[in-house]
Amino acid sequence: MSSPPLEPAMEWRVEIAPMDYPAALADMEARAAAIFEGQAGERVWLLEHPPLYTAGTSADPAELLDPRFPVHAAGRGGRYTYHGPGQRIGYLNIDLRERGKDVRNFVHHLEGWMIDALGDLGIAARRAEGRIGIWTDDLQGREAKIGALGIRVRRWITLHGFSINVDPDLSHFGGIVPCGLAEYPVTSIAALGVKASMADLDAALYAHFPAFISRLRRCGPDGSTGVEQCGTGR
Repeated sequence: MSSPPLEPAMEWRVEIAPMDYPAALADMEARAAAIFEGQAGERVWLLEHPPLYTAGTSADPAELLDPRFPVHAAGRGGRYTYHGPGQRIGYLNIDLRERGKDVRNFVHHLEGWMIDALGDLGIAARRAEGRIGIWTDDLQGREAKIGALGIRVRRWITLHGFSINVDPDLSHFGGIVPCGLAEYPVTSIAALGVKASMADLDAALYAHFPAFISRLRRCGPDGSTGVEQCGTGR
């Protein structure tokens, strides 16, 4: 895919094969440093990983129930999460220096971008008060998590990003307490009975990206003018 409209310097990169986590982390961090130095443009990087668990800065070792896959310290906010084939990962290197320097605004509109993309696939996704992530109702009527977010901001350049479950092996989440929320199940696009591919999700994300990135120029989630310094998010 070429760069979406309105952002000609934005790179939109999609990996075909699953990518090793340490290599992806090093690449993402190098790109953030290059953006800060004015040597590279912003990037949206869509990929998959082989099965693994990542530990955010708030991870509780008691929530690693069965380390059946490699466990990596991620450096992002949040707790334990799972990545694996069938899950779309989006790593975002976005320069917030010209976009309000507001991390809460970034996270809010990132959630909205994911919700809008899932809506194009016929999935009614939503935020949940007091809980990080993107939620929907599964086929049993339970509130279930379909997408996760984990953000770090270094010198106002974002790292890490989001994941959306397309058709992963949901049993792999059983090795952890996903994001510390034991009482809620995890679901996927396929588990909801929706016939949509990874490419379909990518196309929906691509279609809604210009609206997402344009909203970052506002100072707060409600479009207010007060810039709030909100830390590094989760």
